[in-house]
Amino acid sequence: MLVNQVCTGNVLVVDDSADNRFLVQTTLEYGGYGVELAENGKIALEKIEQLLPDLILLDVMMPGMDGYEVTRRIRQNIDLPYIPILLITADERSSVVKGLDMGADDFIRKPVDVDELLARVRALLRLKHSIDDQEHMVRQQEDFVMRLTHDLRTPLVAADRMLGLFQQEALGELSADMREAVGSMIKSNSNLLQMVNTLLEVYRHEAGSKTLTFVPCNLREIVDEVIHELSPLATERSLALISEMEEGSELENTNKQQIAATVMGDRMELRRVLTNLVGNAIKFTDAGWVKVRLVEPVAMKAASVVIEVSDSGTGIALEEQKTLFERFRQGKHKRSGSGLGLYLSHRIIESHHGSIKLQSEPGKGSAFTISLPAIAE
Repeated sequence: MLVNQVCTGNVLVVDDSADNRFLVQTTLEYGGYGVELAENGKIALEKIEQLLPDLILLDVMMPGMDGYEVTRRIRQNIDLPYIPILLITADERSSVVKGLDMGADDFIRKPVDVDELLARVRALLRLKHSIDDQEHMVRQQEDFVMRLTHDLRTPLVAADRMLGLFQQEALGELSADMREAVGSMIKSNSNLLQMVNTLLEVYRHEAGSKTLTFVPCNLREIVDEVIHELSPLATERSLALISEMEEGSELENTNKQQIAATVMGDRMELRRVLTNLVGNAIKFTDAGWVKVRLVEPVAMKAASVVIEVSDSGTGIALEEQKTLFERFRQGKHKRSGSGLGLYLSHRIIESHHGSIKLQSEPGKGSAFTISLPAIAE
């Protein structure tokens, strides 16, 4: 019998037969593994959350809750880390396909060959350790990026303030050429600062360290603020920036109108999303218009508030649309940015239990539609 004398993992053995539990426990302990036991599925699920074993050996045929159901519940629990599951059965009718579809990683039949059992255990534990190492590396990389971007903000903010003083001529009069140069530096520094801030927000969301403050947010007010802020940019590019508010025809007074356009959300984050969408529409539209349309739930006879940001731009190719909301997916447009803005917008809207969708056709412009749950009257 091949023996691994080094304890490389803790194994939970789940079987309704005391004899089978004893046999597997003896084999695994002789092989150098830590072993915990459970006599049924209910106890197994409790021990899994308490102990977080490295591997689960799970009997398929058990009274009450069988191994398939236990496997399904483990895989549905998003709070659990990845734990390999090895199904064991003495019944020839047991379905390997069903077990694997439920989320099991391997299957072995009784009577169990000891060497085969230990070999499968070693293989699954290697898989577990490999995945854990990869996840640890990813967390380290994300932590590094968060720290780096946070540290980069300090000199960029300082540079922004100093350049602002130069532009205001607080440190002395500037020639026309110097004013133009300072203006270019301010714009470049602002773009870099915005990129760093976006990257920092992305990793905060992914690391679960982003705290959202949910309060009633009136989307009419947010739309008006964004339109006012970005109007100079649209004017600079000779674009019409249009705002349309579709009120619910059944609303009787101003208070109800305010309620209809209100959602529970983090105001700053929702403003960030809308600013990104409208800013992108202006940046990628060479001529024509950009429109922001808000539709209230009564007008739609639905329980959501919808904001649509559309433009008369060149549109987005179908192959780009498929990956547009993925991280670091830059478009092929010459003015494409870091590929983080839409990814972050998607994450923010998801965290608000809403949706963001795109409709676009090359040569006919694009329309991004945000749908958010309205506050009930």
